[in-house]
Amino acid sequence: MSYALASAPAPADLEDRILELKRKLNAVILAHYYQEGEIQDVADFVGDSLALAQQAAKTSADVIVFCGVHFMAETAKILNPERQVLLPDLNAGCSLADRCPPDAFQAFRARYPGHFVVTYVNSSAPVKAMSDVIVTSSNAEKIVSRIPPEKPILFAPDQHLGRHVARQTGREMVLWPGSCMVHEIFSERALVKLMALHPEAEVVAHPECEEAVLRHAHHIGSTRALLEHVVQSPKRQFIVVTEVGILHQMRKQAPGKELFAAPPDDGCPCNVCPHMKLNTLEKLHRCMRDRAPELTLPVEIREAALRPLQRMLEWS
Repeated sequence: MSYALASAPAPADLEDRILELKRKLNAVILAHYYQEGEIQDVADFVGDSLALAQQAAKTSADVIVFCGVHFMAETAKILNPERQVLLPDLNAGCSLADRCPPDAFQAFRARYPGHFVVTYVNSSAPVKAMSDVIVTSSNAEKIVSRIPPEKPILFAPDQHLGRHVARQTGREMVLWPGSCMVHEIFSERALVKLMALHPEAEVVAHPECEEAVLRHAHHIGSTRALLEHVVQSPKRQFIVVTEVGILHQMRKQAPGKELFAAPPDDGCPCNVCPHMKLNTLEKLHRCMRDRAPELTLPVEIREAALRPLQRMLEWS
């Protein structure tokens, strides 16, 4: 065994060190539902994108440690320009955000002048800066419903969420053709087989999934909405069609209920977001100890992206 492995602190010791650093830095640890369970357990707040943005907007901490992906830490920095924002791994990106590069989005937007630009929070800060309002899967229907009916809408970057919102609101929208690598991989055929094996189970699915998968869902909602439904439903069995990290909170808050992770296509472990899982307890400790890596943004991008984010928080 190498010296590095032999001297590595145990998880319990790491948790103690993280808590000590949190007090020392006057830090708050925010974690997304898709993080590893041990990170969720040490966080001050665990939530979906909307809830985390709301927490970031009202925090009084000096340091925000964001256990999520890059665009989430960017959102925290946009809302808290004077606070230090740390991210355990700067390489924790987002396939959906990466599939909507700012230059291409600017050209796409220019093709639809006069459109009200609704942008999903799973996007980069420069793309947010070109938007009229930001949405999450929790509030997209509510926000789109507030847009005047005579105003044409451009929705980016998730086409599946956009189609779902269009169906729910009756609004026509121009859709950027993007998708999430995790949610697009779920197999309708494999889901139907799993439903046959567990005929009493409710299917709960995230609206980023493809329409063919959503047709089989008994309940469609944001990650937080899926969690709340599992906790409150009288049903005892659930097939969960989203990233598997949410199962940790479902098991904690709904003990005794039986949960089945929906199978991805071709049997690969693709219902795990590789970007979210780049963050580890060791990296969390290291970034707090070293106060790095730190998330920074150019002032002009940060200020331009703040307006649509503030509108989202006001309309939510």
